[in-house]
Amino acid sequence: MLRVVGLLLAGVSLGLSSAHTKVNKHKPWIETSYHGVITENTNIVLLDPPLVALDKDAPIPYAGEICAFNIHGLEAPFEAVVLNGTSGEGQLRARGLVDCELQKEYTFIIQAHDCGSGPGGAEGKKSHKAVVHIQVNDVNEFAPVFRESQYRAAVTEGKIYDSILQVEATDQDCSPQYSQICNYQITTTNNPFAIDRNGNIRNTEKLSYDRQQEYEIQVTTWDCGQKRALHSVPVHINVKPVCKPGWQGWSKRVDYEPGTGSKQLFPMMQLETCGEPLSLVRTTVELKTSHIGKGCDRETYSEKSLQKLCGSSSGSTDLLPAPSAATNWTASLVTDSGRDTDLIFRFDGHQAAKIPDWVVPQNLTDHFTIATWMKHGPSPGLRAEKETLLCNSDKTEMNRHHYSLYVHNCRLVFLLRRDFTQVDTFRPAEFHWKLEQICDKEWHYYVINVEFPAVTLFVDGVTYEPYLVTDDWPIHSAKIDTQLTVGACWQGVEVATPRFTQYFHGSLSGLTIRPGRIETQKVISCLQACKEGLDINSLESLAKDIKFHFNPAQSVLVVEGEDVDSINTAMTKISYINSRQFPTPGLRRLHITASVQCFGEETCLSIPDIRAVVMVLPPSEPRITITGLKQLIRPASDLRGPLGVAPFKELRITSTVMRGDAFGGPHRLSVTEVMHNLDYCDVLVIGDELNPERESLEIHHSALLGKHLDATNSTSGISIYGVDSMAHYEQALRQLRYRNWRPAALSERRFRLTCSELNGRYTSNEFNLEVSVLHRAAPMEHINHVAAPPQYMRPVHHPLMIHALNSHMSEAAPPAATVVIVICIAALVVIVVIGIYRIHATHQEGSRDDEDEVKDLETDWESSALNITINPMEDIRGPQALAEAVRGEECEEEDEDEEEHASNRDITMKIN
Repeated sequence: MLRVVGLLLAGVSLGLSSAHTKVNKHKPWIETSYHGVITENTNIVLLDPPLVALDKDAPIPYAGEICAFNIHGLEAPFEAVVLNGTSGEGQLRARGLVDCELQKEYTFIIQAHDCGSGPGGAEGKKSHKAVVHIQVNDVNEFAPVFRESQYRAAVTEGKIYDSILQVEATDQDCSPQYSQICNYQITTTNNPFAIDRNGNIRNTEKLSYDRQQEYEIQVTTWDCGQKRALHSVPVHINVKPVCKPGWQGWSKRVDYEPGTGSKQLFPMMQLETCGEPLSLVRTTVELKTSHIGKGCDRETYSEKSLQKLCGSSSGSTDLLPAPSAATNWTASLVTDSGRDTDLIFRFDGHQAAKIPDWVVPQNLTDHFTIATWMKHGPSPGLRAEKETLLCNSDKTEMNRHHYSLYVHNCRLVFLLRRDFTQVDTFRPAEFHWKLEQICDKEWHYYVINVEFPAVTLFVDGVTYEPYLVTDDWPIHSAKIDTQLTVGACWQGVEVATPRFTQYFHGSLSGLTIRPGRIETQKVISCLQACKEGLDINSLESLAKDIKFHFNPAQSVLVVEGEDVDSINTAMTKISYINSRQFPTPGLRRLHITASVQCFGEETCLSIPDIRAVVMVLPPSEPRITITGLKQLIRPASDLRGPLGVAPFKELRITSTVMRGDAFGGPHRLSVTEVMHNLDYCDVLVIGDELNPERESLEIHHSALLGKHLDATNSTSGISIYGVDSMAHYEQALRQLRYRNWRPAALSERRFRLTCSELNGRYTSNEFNLEVSVLHRAAPMEHINHVAAPPQYMRPVHHPLMIHALNSHMSEAAPPAATVVIVICIAALVVIVVIGIYRIHATHQEGSRDDEDEVKDLETDWESSALNITINPMEDIRGPQALAEAVRGEECEEEDEDEEEHASNRDITMKIN
């Protein structure tokens, strides 16, 4: 029975289980796709259609219910929740805030799950997979921002533009509605500009450069969500004048400070071509310095100093020196030496000079050089007369020209007639040159090198051969003196009175003649070299298509190029340079011309010339100071010695300038020592001139070796000249020697020293020096002074002492005067004896080095009491005068002590 019941129960249980399994027959069902929208910064997704899952097993518990929605997708920031498991309703949510600017759309897979057969969800079924597309709706959270912080544009006056420039703003919002810019607006009032919805700015009226050169307007904007930009943007519009081709960005004046090297002339210069394409640009820059000195800023040293500086051989004769007592033949000529100490002679057709015979070179030989600076213009008249610079003609009886240099119809002619004693055939005699420089009213340097029969002309260092050479017979020999003249030619016959003829009209300077030698090209270039000119900095940085060319004086620069930008770069590198330490101040004029070529055309644009100036500022003027011992005391034996004495042994030359303090400004000046050259130092004798029979002032040639120095001396003194450093001049002057081999009648010699820089432009102080001669008596007299009263001690003095003693002893007169006189006489005698002994001992010493002896003697004699002591025994005015003199000089104190009186009396008795 029990067995049957168990089987029945087991069967019922099996039946129930089979029935339950068959309840969850169906899987959930959802739509195949969903489209959702979520607004950024929220978390609820609105789906279309709504998220609902259906199950046919409903209403069976669990089997017909929805337990979950699962999302399949990497990094999908969403989750699906079941709102009602029985109805299958669900909701899609964001796990966090979504940002449209980061991601606008999302796509992922979703599935629905039923609850299965029980609370645990066992044997649950899944729906098919559905695709979900979600779009993130934008929020207008960003304001528009302009792409640039400011805008700039340029317009030409007198034109209406459709668009001058376009401003542009952006918006970071993700949607077209909020990220697009829908409107721009100019917020500045009263302006001639307008702006459209695209940001294009145009002018509403013609602009005028004269009325206003620049405008500044403020612009704002809105996006399509009507959100306005937080900040407006400034727009600068420059008004340019009507385009005119030409140079821009240059200054009319450029200041040049001496000693600063090169100075850029056009650092910001640009060529405006108004957009015209060019194939070639040619620019010429000319520096005009004809009004400065002799054509430009050159060294203004004397001709001799310049020749020494440039390495020219010695022996030249200066035919136009500065007027002086020794060179008085130029005194009647008109000079123009107001500019930087340049010595210039002006000839107006009425002046000429005869060169003294002792100056004229007597034998020119077949090799010689004539050099001169000349400034000459066209001659008046249709057929001008000859204008003679230099002429050597017969002084009397005949009118033969042996050699001459003259200008005729703007041609330079050199005449050279040889004597029959030299040649006896038809030989070249006249050499003609036709050059523009001869009549251009500018300074030029002419050098004629004669290597007979060849003659070569150099003008400003450039060689020119004669275009015409005419031959002539030699001159017959005659014993007639010749006359060398400058500025005209001497005519000794054919007129009632000998006179000048063929006068020169123009200016000359530095006319020299050198027999026996010719100048080299190097020396000629050095003698005429300009110290100022144009230059180009950083040649390596110029473009490859740039070509440039300087004239020899570097006063003209030509620049060529195919590209305007390359030309502009080259122009900014052009500079002015002046290498002189003390340049000539004043204006230098600049003239810039340019020509351009366009493609297929010879000329298409006209570039106006421009004119500017370089202002060379005045240099700080140096103050040259000479210091040293102003009195030199030497015994006569030193002057008689083979070397004499060195008056300027302790000489010192310094130079200072006043300059503005870097911290205190130009009004606070400081003294700064500078180094520069000197060109001469003159030592002049004050008083009677030197007597060559007994004295000399000279310098040994060895003292000038290794220096650019030379010296000339006369009875008036000595001159050391040449362009050299102050240190070399010091060394030379210290070795100057003065000798006097008969100094018995000489008590002192005075000299005056002055030095110069730039041919007297800057001169030193006048340094005066006195050489005093110390004489000594015979040695025997010195010995007699100790043993007995010397011869010049007259007997009349002894009664004075005896009388004074007697008066003191017998009459009881006041003892002061007597005692004082005796003491003074005794002291003086002792001093004389000691001094004479020292002289004798000094001159008995062995020979020493000359320089050490001079220094030691100077110390001894300056410190000796003999320099300030006078023996009162030489006074013969009488006893009373002697007593007063001795009392006034030595005896200012009177002691009444009796012991001292007694002592004084003892000393007096011993002397007597």
